[in-house]
Amino acid sequence: MSQDTYNILFLCSANSARSLMAEAIMQREGAGKFTAFSAGSQPAGTPNPNAMSLLEREDFASGQFRSKSWDEFASDTAPQMDFVVTLCDQAAGETCPVWPGQPMLAHWGIQDPAKFEGNAAQTAVIFAKAYAQIRNRITAFTNLPIESLDHLSLKTKMDEIGQMSEDAV
Repeated sequence: MSQDTYNILFLCSANSARSLMAEAIMQREGAGKFTAFSAGSQPAGTPNPNAMSLLEREDFASGQFRSKSWDEFASDTAPQMDFVVTLCDQAAGETCPVWPGQPMLAHWGIQDPAKFEGNAAQTAVIFAKAYAQIRNRITAFTNLPIESLDHLSLKTKMDEIGQMSEDAV
């Protein structure tokens, strides 16, 4: 797999927190190599305020992010994806969308911080933990020698990244 820029789509149910954070992180960490997008199978319609606050603290312009349906990326006019990564936490019973087409697929389950119920300080910790997990997985992915890996090796590496324990991230 060798090209100048790769398109990557991060999916989760609501596209309000995890996938938006992943889009932001990948746009920064993968600049010049990746163009990141995010979407949800059942979009919330608005970004989660806690996720946007965290992104602002990390010096992202949170106003550029919006919750949107993955259907936007299934049309003939949408950018062709090279990679699709689901971030939904299957153990929590979330529905992960199935992506049509030929991009390389991976699952990097991250617990949904938007479902956490607690005080503001506890909530901030949960969002920061999810952000760190996503950031570290994206860092591992962007450091892969994609151009020199065959399809099967790349898929294996992507799956291994999805299995990284919290201690490793």
